[in-house]
Amino acid sequence: MIQIAEKLIIQLDAVTRVYKVGVEHIHALDGVDLRIGENEYVAIMGPSGSGKSTLMNCLGCLDRATSGSYELDGQDTTKLSDAALAHVRNERIGFVFQSFELLGKLSALKNVEMPLIYSRNGWWARRKRAKDVLQRVGLAGRIKHRPNQLSGGEKQRVAIARALVCNPSILLADEPTGNLDSKTSEEILELFDQLHREGQTIILVTHEEHVANHAERIIKMKDGKICSDVSTGRTARKEASAENRSTEETT
Repeated sequence: MIQIAEKLIIQLDAVTRVYKVGVEHIHALDGVDLRIGENEYVAIMGPSGSGKSTLMNCLGCLDRATSGSYELDGQDTTKLSDAALAHVRNERIGFVFQSFELLGKLSALKNVEMPLIYSRNGWWARRKRAKDVLQRVGLAGRIKHRPNQLSGGEKQRVAIARALVCNPSILLADEPTGNLDSKTSEEILELFDQLHREGQTIILVTHEEHVANHAERIIKMKDGKICSDVSTGRTARKEASAENRSTEETT
């Protein structure tokens, strides 16, 4: 049985998403119930057409559920206006995409600053925050480089920094290693592991088992429904590792 953290970040109840294609109604999500707690690391898997991308879009407030409720940090997002949802996306959700989605004419620093333009912070505070988060992902020495001057792994680190710059409640990553070679993919996954250890809640969509195995839970979808939700055992390993470190520090 999955153990959920005491503080819920995400709560979905009977969520559906129905698309009309001609005279046919496609049930992309069909009565999905889901709970994700603070500082969980969850992978979502499933074949094409299973509903995993639609679920990701609903979790990211990029799409609205046809019915059901979605609470993010205790707030029912289904009742929010489009403007309020845009604010939620900017302030409380960090997005990482397979294709990076960086602005080619801007430096790494300015790409990371972009989500802060709509914040109340002044220019200097935005610049400092962006520099700090780029250092956090290991790119302190590349802040003036444009995307075409960066490797694939560096581009994804910039994208991750941009996703983190507003200190979001959740980090949503859609196939974040899909455009990377195996060595660089492992480096990015290690960065996600590090962010999770630091307290970040992460939801990852992937079709690769070895990527999903970095998470604490793997949710598998089929025909718009969750067909399994299992622990990978990483939680127990993480707790054991922390306990061992604590023991070493006291001896």
